[in-house]
Amino acid sequence: MDNVNQTRTSGFVLLGLSTKTGNQRVLFAFSLSIYILTLLGNLIIILLIRTDSRLFNTPMYFFLSHLSLADLGFASTTVPKALENLLSPTKAITYWGCLTQMYFFVALGHTDSFLLASMAYDRYVAICHPLRYSVLMSNKRCLMLVMSSWLLAHLHSLVHVLLMAQLSFCASREIPHFFCDVQPLLRLSCSSTLPNELLAFTEGSLIIMGPFFLIVVSYILILVAILKMPSATGKRKAFSTCGSHLGVVSLFYGTVIAVYIRPSSSYCITKDRVVAVLYTMVTPMLNPVIYSLRNEDVMGAMKKITKR
Repeated sequence: MDNVNQTRTSGFVLLGLSTKTGNQRVLFAFSLSIYILTLLGNLIIILLIRTDSRLFNTPMYFFLSHLSLADLGFASTTVPKALENLLSPTKAITYWGCLTQMYFFVALGHTDSFLLASMAYDRYVAICHPLRYSVLMSNKRCLMLVMSSWLLAHLHSLVHVLLMAQLSFCASREIPHFFCDVQPLLRLSCSSTLPNELLAFTEGSLIIMGPFFLIVVSYILILVAILKMPSATGKRKAFSTCGSHLGVVSLFYGTVIAVYIRPSSSYCITKDRVVAVLYTMVTPMLNPVIYSLRNEDVMGAMKKITKR
Protein backbone atom coordinates (compact mmCIF):
# COMPACT_ATOMS: atom_id res chain seq x y z
CA MET A 1 0.00 0.00 0.00
CA ASP A 2 2.88 2.36 0.80
CA ASN A 3 4.42 1.65 -2.61
CA VAL A 4 1.07 2.30 -4.30
CA ASN A 5 0.65 5.62 -2.48
CA GLN A 6 4.24 6.54 -3.34
CA THR A 7 3.55 6.00 -7.04
CA ARG A 8 0.48 8.21 -6.89
CA THR A 9 2.48 10.87 -5.10
CA SER A 10 5.76 10.64 -7.02
CA GLY A 11 4.33 9.71 -10.42
CA PHE A 12 6.27 7.99 -13.19
CA VAL A 13 9.48 8.45 -15.14
CA LEU A 14 9.25 8.51 -18.95
CA LEU A 15 12.48 7.08 -20.34
CA GLY A 16 11.82 8.85 -23.62
CA LEU A 17 12.75 8.25 -27.24
CA SER A 18 16.29 7.17 -26.38
CA THR A 19 18.29 6.58 -23.21
CA LYS A 20 21.59 7.50 -24.92
CA THR A 21 22.74 10.97 -23.87
CA GLY A 22 24.41 11.73 -27.20
CA ASN A 23 21.15 11.33 -29.12
CA GLN A 24 19.09 13.78 -27.04
CA ARG A 25 19.89 17.00 -28.96
CA VAL A 26 19.48 15.37 -32.38
CA LEU A 27 16.13 13.85 -31.37
CA PHE A 28 15.03 17.18 -29.88
CA ALA A 29 15.77 19.04 -33.13
CA PHE A 30 14.07 16.31 -35.20
CA SER A 31 10.95 16.16 -33.00
CA LEU A 32 10.65 19.95 -32.70
CA SER A 33 10.88 20.38 -36.49
CA ILE A 34 8.17 17.80 -37.08
CA TYR A 35 5.94 19.33 -34.38
CA ILE A 36 6.25 22.85 -35.83
CA LEU A 37 5.40 21.54 -39.33
CA THR A 38 2.43 19.64 -37.85
CA LEU A 39 1.09 22.78 -36.16
CA LEU A 40 1.56 24.97 -39.23
CA GLY A 41 0.16 22.44 -41.71
CA ASN A 42 -2.98 21.59 -39.75
CA LEU A 43 -3.65 25.19 -38.72
CA ILE A 44 -3.41 26.26 -42.37
CA ILE A 45 -5.86 23.53 -43.43
CA ILE A 46 -8.33 24.58 -40.70
CA LEU A 47 -7.94 28.27 -41.61
CA LEU A 48 -8.46 27.65 -45.33
CA ILE A 49 -11.58 25.55 -44.82
CA ARG A 50 -13.13 27.78 -42.16
CA THR A 51 -12.62 30.98 -44.18
CA ASP A 52 -13.88 29.54 -47.48
CA SER A 53 -17.64 28.99 -47.20
CA ARG A 54 -17.68 26.73 -50.28
CA LEU A 55 -15.12 24.37 -48.72
CA PHE A 56 -16.69 24.49 -45.27
CA ASN A 57 -20.09 23.50 -46.68
CA THR A 58 -18.58 20.58 -48.62
CA PRO A 59 -18.78 17.41 -46.47
CA MET A 60 -15.29 16.13 -47.35
CA TYR A 61 -13.63 19.37 -46.27
CA PHE A 62 -15.87 19.73 -43.24
CA PHE A 63 -14.60 16.33 -42.08
CA LEU A 64 -11.04 17.30 -43.03
CA SER A 65 -11.17 20.41 -40.80
CA HIS A 66 -12.13 18.24 -37.83
CA LEU A 67 -9.44 15.68 -38.75
CA SER A 68 -6.84 18.47 -38.71
CA LEU A 69 -8.18 19.67 -35.36
CA ALA A 70 -7.94 16.14 -33.93
CA ASP A 71 -4.40 15.79 -35.34
CA LEU A 72 -3.37 19.05 -33.67
CA GLY A 73 -4.58 17.75 -30.31
CA PHE A 74 -3.18 14.27 -30.94
CA ALA A 75 0.35 15.55 -31.59
CA SER A 76 0.14 18.15 -28.81
CA THR A 77 -0.79 15.46 -26.29
CA THR A 78 2.51 13.61 -26.60
CA VAL A 79 5.16 15.67 -28.41
CA PRO A 80 5.59 18.67 -26.03
CA LYS A 81 6.19 16.37 -23.05
CA ALA A 82 8.61 14.28 -25.13
CA LEU A 83 10.49 17.47 -26.08
CA GLU A 84 10.64 18.57 -22.45
CA ASN A 85 11.99 15.19 -21.33
CA LEU A 86 14.70 15.23 -23.99
CA LEU A 87 16.21 18.26 -22.22
CA SER A 88 15.24 17.37 -18.65
CA PRO A 89 17.43 15.21 -16.39
CA THR A 90 14.43 13.97 -14.35
CA LYS A 91 11.97 12.99 -17.16
CA ALA A 92 9.20 12.83 -14.56
CA ILE A 93 5.44 12.97 -15.08
CA THR A 94 2.86 13.03 -12.31
CA TYR A 95 0.45 10.13 -11.80
CA TRP A 96 -2.61 12.16 -12.78
CA GLY A 97 -0.67 13.89 -15.55
CA CYS A 98 0.11 10.46 -16.97
CA LEU A 99 -3.54 9.36 -16.89
CA THR A 100 -4.63 12.67 -18.43
CA GLN A 101 -2.13 12.25 -21.25
CA MET A 102 -3.35 8.70 -21.85
CA TYR A 103 -6.96 9.90 -21.88
CA PHE A 104 -6.42 12.49 -24.61
CA PHE A 105 -4.09 10.23 -26.58
CA VAL A 106 -6.70 7.45 -26.78
CA ALA A 107 -9.63 9.85 -27.32
CA LEU A 108 -8.04 11.86 -30.13
CA GLY A 109 -6.59 8.75 -31.79
CA HIS A 110 -10.02 7.14 -31.96
CA THR A 111 -11.56 10.42 -33.14
CA ASP A 112 -9.15 10.26 -36.09
CA SER A 113 -10.32 6.72 -36.81
CA PHE A 114 -14.03 7.62 -36.79
CA LEU A 115 -13.46 10.72 -38.93
CA LEU A 116 -11.53 8.71 -41.54
CA ALA A 117 -14.47 6.27 -41.69
CA SER A 118 -16.89 9.20 -42.14
CA MET A 119 -14.73 10.52 -44.99
CA ALA A 120 -14.74 7.08 -46.66
CA TYR A 121 -18.54 6.98 -46.40
CA ASP A 122 -18.67 10.44 -48.00
CA ARG A 123 -16.55 9.23 -50.95
CA TYR A 124 -18.75 6.13 -51.30
CA VAL A 125 -21.93 8.22 -51.51
CA ALA A 126 -20.34 10.73 -53.91
CA ILE A 127 -19.24 8.04 -56.38
CA CYS A 128 -21.85 5.31 -55.96
CA HIS A 129 -24.95 7.48 -55.31
CA PRO A 130 -24.20 10.89 -56.87
CA LEU A 131 -27.87 11.78 -57.50
CA ARG A 132 -28.72 11.30 -53.80
CA TYR A 133 -25.52 12.88 -52.49
CA SER A 134 -27.05 16.16 -51.26
CA VAL A 135 -29.71 14.22 -49.33
CA LEU A 136 -27.50 11.49 -47.87
CA MET A 137 -24.71 13.94 -46.94
CA SER A 138 -26.80 16.85 -45.69
CA ASN A 139 -25.31 19.36 -43.25
CA LYS A 140 -27.32 17.79 -40.43
CA ARG A 141 -25.97 14.28 -41.15
CA CYS A 142 -22.39 15.52 -41.46
CA LEU A 143 -22.68 17.31 -38.13
CA MET A 144 -24.13 14.17 -36.56
CA LEU A 145 -21.24 12.04 -37.87
CA VAL A 146 -18.66 14.50 -36.53
CA MET A 147 -20.31 14.83 -33.11
CA SER A 148 -20.63 11.03 -32.84
CA SER A 149 -16.94 10.64 -33.71
CA TRP A 150 -15.84 12.97 -30.91
CA LEU A 151 -18.34 11.66 -28.34
CA LEU A 152 -17.77 7.90 -28.84
CA ALA A 153 -14.00 8.33 -28.80
CA HIS A 154 -14.04 10.28 -25.53
CA LEU A 155 -16.44 7.84 -23.86
CA HIS A 156 -14.21 4.90 -24.83
CA SER A 157 -11.13 6.71 -23.53
CA LEU A 158 -12.89 7.55 -20.27
CA VAL A 159 -13.58 3.84 -19.63
CA HIS A 160 -9.89 3.07 -20.28
CA VAL A 161 -8.71 5.70 -17.80
CA LEU A 162 -11.22 4.74 -15.09
CA LEU A 163 -10.06 1.10 -15.26
CA MET A 164 -6.41 2.20 -15.25
CA ALA A 165 -7.03 4.32 -12.14
CA GLN A 166 -8.10 1.17 -10.27
CA LEU A 167 -4.71 -0.51 -10.77
CA SER A 168 -1.90 -0.61 -8.22
CA PHE A 169 1.58 0.40 -9.37
CA CYS A 170 4.01 -0.89 -6.80
CA ALA A 171 6.91 -2.04 -8.99
CA SER A 172 9.18 0.14 -11.12
CA ARG A 173 8.08 3.70 -11.83
CA GLU A 174 9.99 3.80 -15.14
CA ILE A 175 7.92 3.75 -18.34
CA PRO A 176 10.13 2.71 -21.30
CA HIS A 177 8.30 5.06 -23.67
CA PHE A 178 8.07 8.77 -24.49
CA PHE A 179 4.40 9.04 -23.45
CA CYS A 180 1.90 7.24 -21.21
CA ASP A 181 0.52 4.56 -23.49
CA VAL A 182 -1.83 1.80 -22.32
CA GLN A 183 0.41 -1.28 -22.69
CA PRO A 184 3.56 0.15 -21.00
CA LEU A 185 1.45 1.21 -18.00
CA LEU A 186 -0.23 -2.19 -17.74
CA ARG A 187 3.17 -3.87 -17.60
CA LEU A 188 4.08 -1.81 -14.51
CA SER A 189 0.99 -2.84 -12.55
CA CYS A 190 1.24 -5.39 -9.74
CA SER A 191 -2.52 -5.96 -9.60
CA SER A 192 -4.72 -7.92 -12.02
CA THR A 193 -4.94 -6.24 -15.42
CA LEU A 194 -7.46 -8.72 -16.86
CA PRO A 195 -10.33 -6.17 -17.17
CA ASN A 196 -7.98 -3.73 -18.92
CA GLU A 197 -6.66 -6.45 -21.23
CA LEU A 198 -10.19 -7.54 -22.12
CA LEU A 199 -11.23 -3.95 -22.84
CA ALA A 200 -8.18 -3.33 -25.01
CA PHE A 201 -8.58 -6.58 -26.95
CA THR A 202 -12.38 -6.60 -27.41
CA GLU A 203 -13.83 -3.11 -27.41
CA GLY A 204 -10.49 -1.60 -28.38
CA SER A 205 -10.21 -3.90 -31.40
CA LEU A 206 -13.81 -3.13 -32.32
CA ILE A 207 -13.25 0.62 -32.04
CA ILE A 208 -10.18 0.42 -34.29
CA MET A 209 -11.16 -2.38 -36.68
CA GLY A 210 -14.83 -1.36 -36.96
CA PRO A 211 -14.10 1.92 -38.79
CA PHE A 212 -11.28 0.23 -40.73
CA PHE A 213 -13.69 -2.49 -41.92
CA LEU A 214 -16.21 0.18 -43.02
CA ILE A 215 -13.46 1.97 -44.94
CA VAL A 216 -12.41 -1.26 -46.69
CA VAL A 217 -16.02 -2.10 -47.65
CA SER A 218 -16.60 1.47 -48.88
CA TYR A 219 -13.57 1.35 -51.14
CA ILE A 220 -14.42 -2.09 -52.50
CA LEU A 221 -17.83 -0.72 -53.54
CA ILE A 222 -16.15 2.43 -54.90
CA LEU A 223 -13.70 0.35 -56.94
CA VAL A 224 -16.55 -1.73 -58.41
CA ALA A 225 -18.42 1.46 -59.33
CA ILE A 226 -15.33 3.05 -60.93
CA LEU A 227 -14.56 -0.04 -63.03
CA LYS A 228 -18.11 0.12 -64.43
CA MET A 229 -17.62 3.70 -65.63
CA PRO A 230 -17.43 3.88 -69.46
CA SER A 231 -15.32 7.04 -69.53
CA ALA A 232 -11.56 6.91 -68.86
CA THR A 233 -11.71 10.56 -67.76
CA GLY A 234 -14.42 9.74 -65.23
CA LYS A 235 -12.33 6.89 -63.86
CA ARG A 236 -9.28 9.12 -63.42
CA LYS A 237 -11.33 11.81 -61.71
CA ALA A 238 -12.94 9.28 -59.35
CA PHE A 239 -9.55 7.75 -58.47
CA SER A 240 -8.03 11.19 -57.85
CA THR A 241 -10.76 12.15 -55.37
CA CYS A 242 -10.01 9.01 -53.33
CA GLY A 243 -6.21 8.97 -53.61
CA SER A 244 -5.48 11.45 -50.80
CA HIS A 245 -7.85 9.76 -48.37
CA LEU A 246 -6.42 6.31 -49.13
CA GLY A 247 -2.91 7.61 -48.44
CA VAL A 248 -3.92 8.95 -45.02
CA VAL A 249 -5.83 5.73 -44.17
CA SER A 250 -2.82 3.58 -45.09
CA LEU A 251 -0.47 5.66 -42.92
CA PHE A 252 -2.78 5.76 -39.92
CA TYR A 253 -4.11 2.20 -39.79
CA GLY A 254 -0.88 0.56 -40.94
CA THR A 255 0.99 1.83 -37.87
CA VAL A 256 -1.88 1.57 -35.37
CA ILE A 257 -2.78 -2.03 -36.27
CA ALA A 258 0.90 -3.03 -36.08
CA VAL A 259 1.03 -1.86 -32.44
CA TYR A 260 -2.40 -2.47 -30.91
CA ILE A 261 -4.15 -5.34 -32.72
CA ARG A 262 -2.16 -8.21 -31.22
CA PRO A 263 -1.74 -10.07 -27.90
CA SER A 264 0.09 -8.20 -25.13
CA SER A 265 2.55 -11.11 -24.86
CA SER A 266 4.07 -10.07 -28.21
CA TYR A 267 4.59 -6.48 -27.03
CA CYS A 268 8.09 -5.17 -27.87
CA ILE A 269 8.83 -1.70 -26.52
CA THR A 270 11.82 -0.97 -28.79
CA LYS A 271 9.95 -1.70 -32.02
CA ASP A 272 6.71 -0.12 -30.83
CA ARG A 273 8.50 3.06 -29.76
CA VAL A 274 9.75 3.51 -33.33
CA VAL A 275 6.29 2.84 -34.80
CA ALA A 276 4.77 5.21 -32.20
CA VAL A 277 6.93 8.03 -33.60
CA LEU A 278 5.29 7.42 -36.98
CA TYR A 279 1.68 7.66 -35.83
CA THR A 280 2.12 10.34 -33.14
CA MET A 281 4.50 12.67 -35.01
CA VAL A 282 4.93 11.83 -38.70
CA THR A 283 1.33 10.99 -39.68
CA PRO A 284 -0.26 14.20 -38.26
CA MET A 285 2.45 16.17 -40.10
CA LEU A 286 1.90 14.40 -43.45
CA ASN A 287 -1.92 14.56 -43.48
CA PRO A 288 -2.09 18.27 -44.50
CA VAL A 289 0.62 17.69 -47.13
CA ILE A 290 -1.21 14.71 -48.65
CA TYR A 291 -4.51 16.58 -48.80
CA SER A 292 -3.15 19.88 -50.12
CA LEU A 293 -0.48 19.09 -52.73
CA ARG A 294 -2.78 17.32 -55.21
CA ASN A 295 -6.01 19.04 -54.20
CA GLU A 296 -7.12 21.82 -56.52
CA ASP A 297 -9.83 23.08 -54.12
CA VAL A 298 -7.39 23.51 -51.22
CA MET A 299 -4.74 25.11 -53.43
CA GLY A 300 -7.39 27.44 -54.89
CA ALA A 301 -8.45 28.54 -51.40
CA MET A 302 -4.78 29.12 -50.51
CA LYS A 303 -4.33 31.35 -53.56
CA LYS A 304 -7.39 33.40 -52.54
CA ILE A 305 -5.97 33.91 -49.06
CA THR A 306 -2.58 34.88 -50.54
CA LYS A 307 -4.17 37.46 -52.86
CA ARG A 308 -6.02 39.04 -49.95
